[in-house]
Amino acid sequence: QVQLVESGGGLVQAGGSLRLSCAASGRTLSSYGMGWFRQAPGKEREFVAAISRSGGSTYYVEYAGSVKGRFTISRDNAKNTAYLQMNSLKPEDTAVYYCAAGFAHGIEVLTTEGAYNYWGQGTQVTVSS
Repeated sequence: QVQLVESGGGLVQAGGSLRLSCAASGRTLSSYGMGWFRQAPGKEREFVAAISRSGGSTYYVEYAGSVKGRFTISRDNAKNTAYLQMNSLKPEDTAVYYCAAGFAHGIEVLTTEGAYNYWGQGTQVTVSS
């Protein structure tokens, strides 16, 4: 069993930055692909970013088109933590952000919710205009 806890959300002005963290306990994260999803009010949860499980020194990443070039996903297996650096934030980025961990292989699969076995409780990100 893996427990995931997100932190780092908050209120920021448009153009600002936030870094979300996803701390895991229970098992080491190195065996899991990690993803970030978000859900805005009245909308379905959507994929944001994913990073593959450890494969030597190589990780694969994938981003939703709406965040590509602005957000960066990373992981620190020694700290059992994944991150989402969010720059140039826009009001449309306002949502609850969730991190997730999954056994699935393949970065393409990790863009889908079904690839994940464990989810955090979410952290609110609000971007004001």
